[in-house]
Amino acid sequence: MLAHTMQFTTRGLVLAVLFMTFNACNFSQSIEKDLITGLTTRGDGLSCEEVYLSDGENIIKRNNFIYGETFYVNFDGVEGFEKEGKSAFPKMEIIVINDQGDTALFIRDMYEDHKDGIDISPLQLYSEITVADPIQTGVNYTLNVNISDRKGNGSFRANMDFDVVHNEKISVKSDHVSFGEIYLFSQQKGHTITHGQAGFNENLYLIFEGLQGFAEEEGQVHLGLSMVVKDAEGNVILDEPDLFGDSMLDTEEAYSQIAPNFILTGSQLANPLSLLVRIWDKRSSSWISATTEIVIE
Repeated sequence: MLAHTMQFTTRGLVLAVLFMTFNACNFSQSIEKDLITGLTTRGDGLSCEEVYLSDGENIIKRNNFIYGETFYVNFDGVEGFEKEGKSAFPKMEIIVINDQGDTALFIRDMYEDHKDGIDISPLQLYSEITVADPIQTGVNYTLNVNISDRKGNGSFRANMDFDVVHNEKISVKSDHVSFGEIYLFSQQKGHTITHGQAGFNENLYLIFEGLQGFAEEEGQVHLGLSMVVKDAEGNVILDEPDLFGDSMLDTEEAYSQIAPNFILTGSQLANPLSLLVRIWDKRSSSWISATTEIVIE
């Protein structure tokens, strides 16, 4: 009778320990999904107080982005890292895959340069993604952000499907000419202007990529390019009838990228400005034009 009681007690203790261990493992795992953006997070050993998308300043609640736009996945209050002193040693892998399964973007480690760790409390991490070449418009993509602990086994993952669209602020017309991407770019800021705001003395480019449809002659094309800038009162600020003149262009280079640019100096003008760029073929009737408005501040 005594032996039987001892055996029962031992089994009960083992079951209790196993049950407690199982619960402890589950407690360190989590999964959440934002029903608006589709951003889904999974934690295993690492946890995060809040995960959200932003433009660098404001929270955004969408999963479609303008070509050239930069967005961030922000991880606030990350916990669970094995620390040395007060420093955590995160690793962040970023992968963007298109709907055909091809890798469009791969960053092995966003925090590769932080060899001595990060001493910030609460710990805030972020991933930065610019939706530009080789990412293209009209294609569906999946973003995967994988955070791991260099000193431990914890991990935290985020994934989201997203789309890339043309900038609706740029109106395009054409006849027998197709294009890949058309966007406004600031040399000083080093990024695409997606919301039509720029500053004085900025070197601005209206970039045409992937043009097709011009007449070729021995590997060259003969194009014209005009640029007109007007203010909100109809005053002509810039009028260039043909920036190419009699020059012939290498076909491959012309189809890769044509990037007329301009700089506005001064301190005051009537906003918004209207920009019109027209490219035409001097050997055929093919042409393409792009118009947009810019607020100069």
